[in-house]
Amino acid sequence: MPSPADEHQTHSADDAIASDGARPATAPPPVLIAPSVLPANFARLGDECQALEKAGVDRIQFDVMDGRFVPNLTFGPDVIGSVRSAVSVPFEAHLMIEDPDHLIPRFVQAGCQLIIVHAEACVHLHRTLSLIRELDAAAAVALNPHTPIETIASVTDLLDMVLVMTVNPGFGGQAYLSSMEPKIEATRALLDRADHWIDLEVDGGISPSTIGGAAGAGANVLISGSSLFGHPEGLAAGVAELRRLAVAAWDRRSGRI
Repeated sequence: MPSPADEHQTHSADDAIASDGARPATAPPPVLIAPSVLPANFARLGDECQALEKAGVDRIQFDVMDGRFVPNLTFGPDVIGSVRSAVSVPFEAHLMIEDPDHLIPRFVQAGCQLIIVHAEACVHLHRTLSLIRELDAAAAVALNPHTPIETIASVTDLLDMVLVMTVNPGFGGQAYLSSMEPKIEATRALLDRADHWIDLEVDGGISPSTIGGAAGAGANVLISGSSLFGHPEGLAAGVAELRRLAVAAWDRRSGRI
């Protein structure tokens, strides 16, 4: 029987990840649930990733922090590479680092099929996104709460995904900024004018009480960390609940209910 990840991992940047590099011109909006491993037990990171895969996640996000772009340090490509063989779900690297270009190849080599860079950290954003694609990885840009969406208007041809931050990056467990929902809506409208499907991810404070607002505004990839790891019924129940609520919000958005 296919897992929830098998059933839902059929479109979006994961298509670029799994295929020969060709990206579909259009695709319906799937709902993808991707945990951040920030709340995981780093001493058991491989086991934690296996538990997430078993729970039905669509991919796993690694929040890479350098202590300069954000006031925190996490892990580098060697740590990610050490757990790559433990699971088969795709990895995405959310690079919260200054001048990411020189490290991007190492994160791809470590097994991250999707690379997210911050617009605020890239001197030449077009060049950085081109580099990611030259490495046969999917390319994404993250926007901090203060960053206008016009920043990405001229690079949508290179994008597989955009990440709208609903917290200021650097720490897990922060409260969701509902004031970002109009920005999510505006970003979805911008991306819908592109000539190919571009996923819209939201990261920061996603929980059962907030995921409907983010998905209803147009996000189809939802990152959850503290809420998912702390779900009272366990990871599988947490993933299922988040997916159910997000799909319901998408159905309301599209007028299906």
